[in-house]
Amino acid sequence: METKKHIRQEIFARRKAAPEEQIRRDSRKIFELVRALPEYRQARCVYAYVDCRHEVMTREFIEAVWRDGKQAAVPKVEGKDMVFYFIESFEELEKGCYGIQEPATGRRAEEEKALMILPGVAFDRERHRVGYGGGFYDRYLSQHKQHPTAAVAFEFQLMEKVPAEPTDIVPEILVTEKQVYRQGG
Repeated sequence: METKKHIRQEIFARRKAAPEEQIRRDSRKIFELVRALPEYRQARCVYAYVDCRHEVMTREFIEAVWRDGKQAAVPKVEGKDMVFYFIESFEELEKGCYGIQEPATGRRAEEEKALMILPGVAFDRERHRVGYGGGFYDRYLSQHKQHPTAAVAFEFQLMEKVPAEPTDIVPEILVTEKQVYRQGG
C-alpha cells in the first residue's frame, strides 16, 4: 500500500491535470447526487468547505443550499481547530489559513446535526479517507459526533486501498460523479 505522502502527490497531479470544464461538470453531478440524499433533504443546515485547487467545487452547491431554504456554514481555522460560521454571501469570505477562503467574521454555527460535506485527497470504496494532513476534520468530528457525514470526490481520487489510522474519521457516505458509496454497502 502506498504512503499517504505518495498518494497525495499522485492525486494532486491528477487534479492539476484535469481540465477545468471536467472539474465543473463532475462537481455539478456530484452535488446533484448529494442533494438527492435523504440526509440532505432532512438537513436544515449544511456545513461545507470552500473549494480550492481543483477540489470538488462547492460554490454552486452552497448557492443551491441557500435556494433550498437551508443555512450554510463554512470552516475557519482558529489555531489548531476548525470552527464553522454561517454565511449568506461569498462576499463574507477572505483569504485565510493555507490561502483558503474562510469567513472574515460572522455568527458561529453550532448545529450539531448539520450535514457535513467533507473534502479529501483520496478515498477507497470503503470510504477511508486520506486528508490533507492537518487532521482538522478528524479532530472536529471526533468532538462533534452527531453530524451525518458525506465526503465528495472525483472518481479519479478513488484508489484500491488507502492507509487508515484509528483516529481517521470514515464518512458515512462518499459521493462521486458516478456513484454513492454508503456505510454497509
